[in-house]
Amino acid sequence: MDQDSGAGKWAGRDSGRRRGGGGRLRLALVAGHLDAGRLEAGAKYTQMVQALDGGDRVRALALFGELERGYAASPYTDQARLLAARLYVLGGELDRAAGELTAVAENSKDRDLALVARLRLARVQIAQGKADGALGTLNAAQPGAFAAQYHEVRGDAYYAKGDKTAALKEYRSAQTGAGDSLLTLKIADLAADAPGAAPAAKATAPSAKATTPAPKATAPGSGK
Repeated sequence: MDQDSGAGKWAGRDSGRRRGGGGRLRLALVAGHLDAGRLEAGAKYTQMVQALDGGDRVRALALFGELERGYAASPYTDQARLLAARLYVLGGELDRAAGELTAVAENSKDRDLALVARLRLARVQIAQGKADGALGTLNAAQPGAFAAQYHEVRGDAYYAKGDKTAALKEYRSAQTGAGDSLLTLKIADLAADAPGAAPAAKATAPSAKATTPAPKATAPGSGK
């Protein structure tokens, strides 16, 4: 009885080991499958980039379709959606671009990538004439390291709405030490029309005129 009992315990332990080993094997197989999936998705994304570099839009979008169908949850597919959105914008297909950018902004597990997608989506919405929608898109997330870019695009949205005061405020908030030339031009353009700008210019005009005769007064002496 003791031997049988001992054998039974031993067999049970061995059976447990086999079950545990099978579980580890399944996990290893799943991990291997995931790694293979990442490699395959990465390879297709690389091919898509190469197709774009070669000017083959049709091939690039075909590869994008394969990524969407086979690797929808892959980070590479999110990156591919941003590339596809750019292609759609260049082709004037703003609705399709907005759809891809919305998918990344709302579903990507990469927070920075989602913020970039949200920023680009707002630009597309402005181009669509949906300035209020763009403001809603920008205000729906904390921009983090992209705060300056969010301020600038928010300024573009206000400008599109005809609210130049709010646009100027956002542009000024977007200024950084680096100094963006286009942003500087936007600020200068709006600041020239801001209340108080014109009177200040007029106030300096008389002093400029007063200094013009001075060179003429010294002319005779210089001739001698």
